[in-house]
Amino acid sequence: MTIKISGPWNVATAMASEDEIRGIRDLSAPATVIDLSAVTMLDTVGAIAVCRIQGWLAESGAVEVTGANDQQIALIDQVLKVDAEPIPQRPRPTLIDRVADLGKWAVGHFEEGRRLVGFFGEVCVVFTRLIRHPSRIRFTSTISNMQSVGLNAMPIVGLLAFLVGIVLTFISGDQLQRFGAGILIVNLLGIGVLRELGILITAIIVAGRSGSAFTAEIGTMKINQEVDAMLTIGLDPMEVLVVPRILGLMIMLIPLGFFADMIMISGGAIMSSITLGVTFSQFIHQFKSVVPIQELWIGVIKTPFFAFVIAMVGCYHGLQVSGSAESVGQHTTQSVVQSIFLVITLDAIFAIVFSLMGI
Repeated sequence: MTIKISGPWNVATAMASEDEIRGIRDLSAPATVIDLSAVTMLDTVGAIAVCRIQGWLAESGAVEVTGANDQQIALIDQVLKVDAEPIPQRPRPTLIDRVADLGKWAVGHFEEGRRLVGFFGEVCVVFTRLIRHPSRIRFTSTISNMQSVGLNAMPIVGLLAFLVGIVLTFISGDQLQRFGAGILIVNLLGIGVLRELGILITAIIVAGRSGSAFTAEIGTMKINQEVDAMLTIGLDPMEVLVVPRILGLMIMLIPLGFFADMIMISGGAIMSSITLGVTFSQFIHQFKSVVPIQELWIGVIKTPFFAFVIAMVGCYHGLQVSGSAESVGQHTTQSVVQSIFLVITLDAIFAIVFSLMGI
């Protein structure tokens, strides 16, 4: 049996023609000849197709390739030298494999936590040294970070806080109105926002905005070997890069959280007047009557801890960047996820402690 191939035998035509040839089989033929004399162009894909057809027909008898010129023969020989065995399929994971993967995941997170705790200890040591030698504090860099994480973040924090206040009032007020207790929305907003929601939402926004920026900035410096240059000239990256960012965020998150509280309550007051008929004077009078000032201080107490965690995690992952820009993206993602997780965990711990203290 002779199979004559003509025309271009390239990436655009080889695979389709190969499928057609696979439909041809003469079991009575003792040998098969593949004639390439009419082939006008043969590329690597075409040569691979010829070799695959040759191997498939060899199951029925001898196969010979004829009519090829020197270049085509050289290309086919080169393809034959390559191990064309298909990639072995990965075996399906067993129960033991899944347990092993779970163990690797747990060990990896344990090591990550251990390194983060070690970084926390290093930050504490640096802060202790700076308390003893205040002249080493970089005030210019700290003020610059205060502007970046505080003043520049006010528009987005204010907008989201206003919208959250409106949504919270709309959802909660609708339920209270059914029982004729629409005025109690002031109690809900005052205590909930000042004690929990205001600072928590602000911390989450800052973690996504400023924490990720810390990681990206320091990570890019790490890739450009600027951190290594600091070490070479005798500068401590912890003092130059980490401490100003932590101090700036710890100082500015307090007024930023208070700003978010006021905006969120203002949004709630506006929505209350529209949907519940609670006037601004009624809202303010009820707010002053039922919301003690300690609710504000409870939220303020948590703020520096949230700021410290967000800045520390962001700087830690920035210093862990290595290799390429892909590493920057990976560590930035991990920074945001870990910051939000630790902030919510800290908030839950504070809630339990305050509950046990009767506050």
